[in-house]
Amino acid sequence: EAMTCVCSVGLDMIAVPGDTTAETLSAIIADEAAIGMVNAKTTAVRLIPAPGKKVGDRIEFGGLLGSAPVMPVHPFSSAAFVQRGGRIPAPMQSLKNKAPSKNYAAALSVTASPCQLPQRGSQGDRPFYQEVFLMLQFDVSHALPFLPQNWLSSRLDGLTDSRALLEKGNGVGGEFTGWVRLPENYDRKELARILQTARIIRDQSQVLIVVGIGGSYLGARAVLELVTSPNYNLFCKGPQVFFTGNTLSSDALNELLDYVRDKDFSVNVISKSGSTTESSIAFLLFRQLLEEKYGKAGARDRIFATTDWHKGTLRALANQEGYATFSVPGSIGGRYSVLTAAGLLPLAVAGIDVEELLAGAADAMVRLRQPGQDNPAWQYAAARHALYTEGKNIELLACYEPSFRFFGEWWKQLFGESEGKDGQGIFPASVEFTADLHSMGQYIQEGERDLFETVVRFTLPASTCTLTPTPGDHSGLDFLRGKDLRYVNEQARRGTVLAHVDGGVPNLLLSVDGRTAYWVGQLIYFFEYSCGLSGYLLGVNPFDQPGVEAYKENMFALLGKPGYEEKRKKLESRC
Repeated sequence: EAMTCVCSVGLDMIAVPGDTTAETLSAIIADEAAIGMVNAKTTAVRLIPAPGKKVGDRIEFGGLLGSAPVMPVHPFSSAAFVQRGGRIPAPMQSLKNKAPSKNYAAALSVTASPCQLPQRGSQGDRPFYQEVFLMLQFDVSHALPFLPQNWLSSRLDGLTDSRALLEKGNGVGGEFTGWVRLPENYDRKELARILQTARIIRDQSQVLIVVGIGGSYLGARAVLELVTSPNYNLFCKGPQVFFTGNTLSSDALNELLDYVRDKDFSVNVISKSGSTTESSIAFLLFRQLLEEKYGKAGARDRIFATTDWHKGTLRALANQEGYATFSVPGSIGGRYSVLTAAGLLPLAVAGIDVEELLAGAADAMVRLRQPGQDNPAWQYAAARHALYTEGKNIELLACYEPSFRFFGEWWKQLFGESEGKDGQGIFPASVEFTADLHSMGQYIQEGERDLFETVVRFTLPASTCTLTPTPGDHSGLDFLRGKDLRYVNEQARRGTVLAHVDGGVPNLLLSVDGRTAYWVGQLIYFFEYSCGLSGYLLGVNPFDQPGVEAYKENMFALLGKPGYEEKRKKLESRC
């Protein structure tokens, strides 16, 4: 047989490079399954991806298992083949294991044809929502009817150039690409300080107040709620975590000030500059409350500043007052900073395994920095750009888990600030399904056909809920008896995708295993890297946000800030 190596029954103990894609591994397995089917004999496959190894390296299995060279795999993508789905029937003569036929050409012709992979299990078999992945999966199949045939191939040169700009840091905004290698280059001493400080805060505080706006808080809140729950503060065993400094509402600030007045609390203020109005006002109010409650010296031990390493008003204040400080590297902008101390400290206080978060991001980094058309980040960036050129200028990020809400808020800032400039860019919006199907569903189904959806799917929910309606209780739910709510939720997703595609809305699907720190780390890096590629593919600087200053200057003028007198006169005449 063309591809057998051990006892003529399959591929055994074959070492391949650790960055071999899941699609390529699946295609090799499908090839061997097809050969077994054609030759009416049992076959097996045991492939061993070797992390960090390249073709020609040798790995030791240990003991009697010996060693193996890392073998090359085919360089072309198998993604389109794998995404066909379907089934390769098993050989009926599975107990005979007779000698194979010599019709190798026939066997190989089958593997080259649109043969199908095993179907995802039904409710009575292995549930499809229990799929297990080694790496996040990207599926473009429900957008293909809306994409030109060359949607990916025509953009490979642009993606190659965009990748080079990210990797070398020599494109516009390249001085802010420190996040690209952050998961592998993270300062371990800094991480140890973060974990130690988190333990101090947990020991001394009932509440942690996180003061920040935009990228200074959205990432941390996104991960906290996604990994735990939007109701974290109701059920947490450690300190409650509240986020403020992102509003100018006196009602919201006074509510939180009143809540912590009789509680032991600490403050983590996060701002690279220290001059953002919303955060500065909130920090002033909570710092005054700390000093009133514990005295100036006591307050000093409860204030933790995350800011620029060298400059800015917050850095100057922290140095003057002796606050414990952590830094956001100057090469990382706010919306890319969730994997720095800006996100890691509050997450560690909440009991999130931040080392697992970084590990997930690191694994995604190894995979997504590799060039090629089977790279999920390349596919996502290319699909978005192609849909944009086809007139789809609104992207809806959707998920069927309520805990995903603030991840959507983080994602909106990431793509909105990175792409929305020079009169260009996809407008990022987010929806929470199934709730928003009863509010936005009508527009999505039949409104302007200028949008597409990206759905994030978690295949392994953390809990089960079996439905047991009482017969004859008029609930109308008898048909769901014995079904798990996870199954119901997945059927809602599948039905919605088909309805929206039929209504003219392309759908992209991103699947990960579960709402754990590791998988959320993969999601974070996937979207960050895709965003960098997308911005350069669009021809804009993905790392600045000049338009944000416009409202600030008007606000400062109307508030009477020194230096804005002339501008205030002009604005007052218009208001």
